[in-house]
Amino acid sequence: MSESRIIVVVTGSQSEYGLLKPVMQAIDRHPRLELRVVVTGTHLLGPALTVKEVELEFDVHARISMQQSGESARCDNASALGRGICGFADYYSHNTPDVVLVLGDRIEAFAATAAATVAGIRVAHMHGGDRAEGIADEALRHAITKLAHIHLPATGISTERIICMGELPLRVHLVGSPAIDGLADIPPLPIYQYKEYGSPQIVFLLHPLGLDQDEEWANAESLLRLCQSRGSVLALHPNLDPGHEGILEAIGQSDCEQRAHFPRDQFVGLLRRIKCLVGNSSAGLIECAALGVPCINVGPRQAGREKPGNVLDVPDGDLGAVDLFLEEIENGRTVPNEHPYGEGKAGEKTADILATFNPEHHPLTKQNTY
Repeated sequence: MSESRIIVVVTGSQSEYGLLKPVMQAIDRHPRLELRVVVTGTHLLGPALTVKEVELEFDVHARISMQQSGESARCDNASALGRGICGFADYYSHNTPDVVLVLGDRIEAFAATAAATVAGIRVAHMHGGDRAEGIADEALRHAITKLAHIHLPATGISTERIICMGELPLRVHLVGSPAIDGLADIPPLPIYQYKEYGSPQIVFLLHPLGLDQDEEWANAESLLRLCQSRGSVLALHPNLDPGHEGILEAIGQSDCEQRAHFPRDQFVGLLRRIKCLVGNSSAGLIECAALGVPCINVGPRQAGREKPGNVLDVPDGDLGAVDLFLEEIENGRTVPNEHPYGEGKAGEKTADILATFNPEHHPLTKQNTY
């Protein structure tokens, strides 16, 4: 390897970029690392074009097109995956990074990982070993783990899972979740901005489960209506997983405030103002946990994930249980801000590992320990 290691960081969505940003900053600051940012996925789709947010902070080394506007069915995602693997293969053929860094379980991370592994390039994987049994991406996360060469889990339990999957312990480095990095420095949203969003007491953030549109609509409509009966609601748009159109339709038919997305600092500042988050976003289990904000986690999407004490879990989607939790929160129920995701130094730890890891302990050849 060269004295200054070239690290390609792949980002495929606005929400995942919010997690990767402190890692990218730490890599960019490190004297023994050279950062190259590759943007793909929904960053490149209108109308939001969230690639612009990335470009405000970093030089974008390449754009690789995957998804296409108006296409979100499972076969569409399979086609997007194929385009991504071909695009990354072409990128790697003209560039020789020392490490490709990906986070999570989405098709963008899998495309970058599959192409890099076959091309003989080391892959570092953040948030491996987590579980999210309620969605198809669960399998992709573990597939990325088996392809990756450097593992950067967020919790002790995830670390143990990776080792139980047969990965060499020397490859596994517990760094915590980058979602915790910098949280303490983000202030509450300014009052004037909070009022612009309707002074919400509840943030509604529901992602699809891969059901048909009518089922997704029915689940979202009934849950959103219940939330509105308990206070002012700001509904955030779901990600582009199959079924998202049904949730968008339910939001559009309601009379609550809605937003497509927020930059991370604004999103965290908003969380500091509200009474609770309702839905099935991992932000409720990680960022809200660190901030001590109650999260009513509805449905099976986050099944298998660690649930800190702020999480009020309704895995069967029972609206009666959701209503009871909302009433308890109205009456002043408090939650702890304890969590298993580290002390907010994931970016620094990751950069140090990428700068100093021993290639002999992280070889390109993979073997199972069982």
